Amino acid sequence: MSDTWLIAGLGNPGARYEETRHNIGEMAVQELAHRIGARFASHRTNNQIAEGWERPGGAKLVLAKPHSYMNTSGGPVAAAAKYFNIAPARIIVLHDELDIPFDTVRLKNGGGHGGHNGLRDIAKALNTPDFNRVRIGIGRPPGQMDVANFVLSPFTKTERANLGALIADAADAALEIINSGLTAAQQKFHGRV
Repeated sequence: MSDTWLIAGLGNPGARYEETRHNIGEMAVQELAHRIGARFASHRTNNQIAEGWERPGGAKLVLAKPHSYMNTSGGPVAAAAKYFNIAPARIIVLHDELDIPFDTVRLKNGGGHGGHNGLRDIAKALNTPDFNRVRIGIGRPPGQMDVANFVLSPFTKTERANLGALIADAADAALEIINSGLTAAQQKFHGRV
C-alpha cells in the first residue's frame, strides 16, 4: 500500500505518566484514533497499534504508541515501519518539544534531535533522521526546575484549559502533512500566533 502512513505518538507507558507533558505525543495519536474510529491493541512490534483510513478513499493510517519508554522509542517505531513496509518519508512522529512555547505546533522533516532522546533513538533505529515530526510545544521549565521533573509532571490547571485545542492542532497537523505535504502544512501551522 503506497498510501500508508505510520504516525507514532511518543510517551512513557503506564498510568503514572498518562497525563504528563512527555506524553503529549501519545495523547495526540489517541485523538487521531478517536477521529478515525480505530482502537489500539497490542501488536508484535512492541507497540499499541490502531489502523484505519483518514477518510473514505484517503490514506491508510497506522497509529502507534510504543510500549517502550520515551528514550527507547526507536526499536518499536522501526519495527512497526518494517512490519507495515513504510518508508521513513511516510513516518510522522508526534512528540513534546521544550524549545517551543506551550500551545504551539511546529513541523519539520529531518534535522537534529535537539536533545530529545526519543527522536535520537528513532533516528538511530531507522538509520536516518529523515522522518516527519510534529513538534508539540510544552515550553521551558519555570525558574530552576529540573527539565526531567518538568516533562514528567502533569500540565498546570491553566495549561489543561488549552490542552484539548493543542492536541487537536497536533492531530490536524499530522493529517495536513499527509494531505497537503510538509511545506503547505508548515505554512498553515507556522503562520499561527
